Amino acid sequence: MPGALKWLTALVLIAVVFIVAAIVGGSNEGSSIPGAAPGGEQTTPTATAEATTPEPAETESPEELGYPEFATNNTTRVGGADPASSAAGVALAVFPSQTPEQRPEAVVLVDEDDWQSAIAASVLMAEPVRAPLLVSKPGEVPDATEEAIGALDPTKAFVIGEADSPGGLRTTRIHGAGPAAAATIAKVRDKLLGGPPKQVVVAPASKPAFAMPAAAWAARSGDPVLYADAESLPKATAAALRRHPEVPVYVLGPSSAISSSVVRRIAAIDPRVRRVSGEDPVSNAIALARYSDGGFGWNVNDPGHGFVVARSDSPLDAVAAAPLSASGTWGPLLLTDSADTLPAALREYLLDVKPGYTTDPTRAFYNHVWVIGDQDAIDVTQQSEIDELAELAKIGGER
Repeated sequence: MPGALKWLTALVLIAVVFIVAAIVGGSNEGSSIPGAAPGGEQTTPTATAEATTPEPAETESPEELGYPEFATNNTTRVGGADPASSAAGVALAVFPSQTPEQRPEAVVLVDEDDWQSAIAASVLMAEPVRAPLLVSKPGEVPDATEEAIGALDPTKAFVIGEADSPGGLRTTRIHGAGPAAAATIAKVRDKLLGGPPKQVVVAPASKPAFAMPAAAWAARSGDPVLYADAESLPKATAAALRRHPEVPVYVLGPSSAISSSVVRRIAAIDPRVRRVSGEDPVSNAIALARYSDGGFGWNVNDPGHGFVVARSDSPLDAVAAAPLSASGTWGPLLLTDSADTLPAALREYLLDVKPGYTTDPTRAFYNHVWVIGDQDAIDVTQQSEIDELAELAKIGGER
């Protein structure tokens, strides 16, 4: 009991100290910072009629922007609570914007309600445009996107569909939605990149999880993304394919997402068509990561690469993460279908490309993995397992 009484007394004293501090802090208005709460948490400042410009405390914190906030030896998390925050964090990670040379000339604003156009717009992150993607809404620009644009300080923006854009930017609006907008983006891509693509990707229009890996590849390669339905080929897609009938076409996804009859229709326009697929979204992403056919495909079948992991039920996270596949460690998008459990197929793939060394770890190859989303999307347990699978391991030889 004497020990317990001592602990109780100490706790009471600590509580008294906090109460006094709170009273003193509340009365000392001249030294308080608007929007700052004890412990560093952000609160919403009270608006006043006199305020003409936002107070510094009203800006979003790095965590709210999804800026890289938690890292292990081999992983870095961009932990936005939504795709807009994650996209802002990725854009600032790829373009730190501390000097003019680190700022992008343009950004892409995509509509959060149109994942098809957004994935297709990932091609604008490719060289030489290098425009990071940010998420907007019809009639409203999310706060995270506003903050990112303020930090990136671009001079122009490509605005897709009904997405809203802030003032002060020269804008090029690409009208339409879905497959039609994707076809228009492909045409804009030809103009900006100065010629036809080397390849074209046709992704499922009704199965977003199977289309997600195309965003990373488009950003890395400059290959446009078009769409097909399970049993039909949209007119806009057919017209876009006819513009470059000599360019190879790669259909992404299994026959359940794009049927063989649709592939035959594509082949009637362009006979150089092949399918890259897995039976589920996780294995489908791995298939594209492993695939190699001339200049198409990541061909990541050995250690020493970057990777990006996102949830398969969040197609806009693939868009948000696309700049990471076109910079830094340049890696494919991989998918997990659970917040807390690493899929077996993904575990086996990461184990297959796990780096190792025999005598000198400083001369080894290394893997790095970006994890996209907050704890609700991919929890820290799964991130730690990914870290372990990416860790450099000793192979044979003397210890």
